[in-house]
Amino acid sequence: MILCDKFYINGAWVDPVDPNAFPIMNPASNSQIGTVSLGTGADVDRAVAAASRAFESFSKTSKSERLALLRRLRDVMEARNEEMAKAISQEMGAPLTMAREEQAACGIAYAEDFADILQAMEDQETLPNGDVVLRDPIGVCGLITPWNWPINQITQKVLPALAVGATCVLKPSEYTPLSAALFAEMVDEAGYPAGVFNLIFGNGPVVGAALSSHPDIAMMSFTGSTRAGVLVSKDSAETVKRVALELGGKSPNLLFADCDLETRVTASVQECFHNTGQSCNAPTRLLVERSCYAEALEIAKRAAEAQQIGNPTEEGDHIGPLFDQMQYDRVQAMIQIGIDEGATFLAGGLGKPEGFEQGWYARPTVFADVHNDMRIAREEIFGPVLVVIPFDSEEEAIAIANDSDFGLYAYVQTGSKARAARVSGELRAGAVAINGCGTSYGSPFGGYKQSGNGREGGKFGLEEYLEVKVLPSLDQLDRDGCFSQP
Repeated sequence: MILCDKFYINGAWVDPVDPNAFPIMNPASNSQIGTVSLGTGADVDRAVAAASRAFESFSKTSKSERLALLRRLRDVMEARNEEMAKAISQEMGAPLTMAREEQAACGIAYAEDFADILQAMEDQETLPNGDVVLRDPIGVCGLITPWNWPINQITQKVLPALAVGATCVLKPSEYTPLSAALFAEMVDEAGYPAGVFNLIFGNGPVVGAALSSHPDIAMMSFTGSTRAGVLVSKDSAETVKRVALELGGKSPNLLFADCDLETRVTASVQECFHNTGQSCNAPTRLLVERSCYAEALEIAKRAAEAQQIGNPTEEGDHIGPLFDQMQYDRVQAMIQIGIDEGATFLAGGLGKPEGFEQGWYARPTVFADVHNDMRIAREEIFGPVLVVIPFDSEEEAIAIANDSDFGLYAYVQTGSKARAARVSGELRAGAVAINGCGTSYGSPFGGYKQSGNGREGGKFGLEEYLEVKVLPSLDQLDRDGCFSQP
């Protein structure tokens, strides 16, 4: 049995104030593989105190010092990438190939990207009016990350905070503690000063709330459900913290008849099912032009039925299980709702795939003849479930796409460059992928509406952790004779 029974505070692994064991489960076998200790407000107080003390000196380090640390951390992550891949695969069910090449490897890519952007960032900026803008690290940051892309979200928060000289306390999902503990080992191995990075395991109502309401935390960055994001915002309001939120999505995928139907429909189905549908930016609403609707449904059915399912420990491009029973039950309930609402089954359905009865595997499912007012078209299901909605005109497609509480990501499939530009400009989403080409490392990630606020990644991600200070030009004041000494 694996034990995650210590927290990383002030550069050392320490016992919780009041240990509270929580099971670590393997979703492929529905078996317990270890336990993690959940923290309390007292543990948060210790970690925040350590981060506050560390901030006094770390915030004054030079860019070159922070760059050297970040690049060492990048090298450590690369050297231990296989360990990270196995941890993620074991705790949340990502197939090993995908866990290695995408889930774990993204941390290395973010470290490279943030280092490059930090190096290029100017220490100060002169405005057209002559005033000077300085940027200071914001302070102690509380970071809360989810289970579905654990190291992706950890590195998108921790790395920019440390890059600019802020300090932090991380609360990862209690369901995926193995990857977080391994990341803490990597930070320690890279040589970051004690207290700069701290790790506490715990649940949202206790540790998450203690972080959000703590008076010595200057900023909260949260990734997770919209419901939980609202609670973080409310808890943070009393101390007027900066709050950055990356929340849910119900991403529209607009498919026009002028695209390569076989290629784009097949890829759209596969993208929806990627990571077993457990991605906030998954293209879960496929909007299809009516003139090619019947043909698109045939292709979607073939693609869904061809989707391979397998054990996460095996190499390959198959999908694995949902991460736990809670998520499995949620997906099953939403499939039943789709049936009750009168949508048409193309593939999949209720229950587990044959031969995968032990773990939390779901059948890749496609619903056709969906209306945008159905619950399966409006609510985030977070599983391998695609809904297909017909439209008659470009204007109607845009209206359906934007008729959502969410606005994280959108997708456009078209053979027309002019249409791609025109439609993308009208979509209310934080990013738009076109014909399978999405955004790259270094670009901002975040959403409109109830998909959150703030951005992660690249220059925008670094700036989230900086305060802006403005002062008049000292050189001009000197020329004006305002100083009696040099």
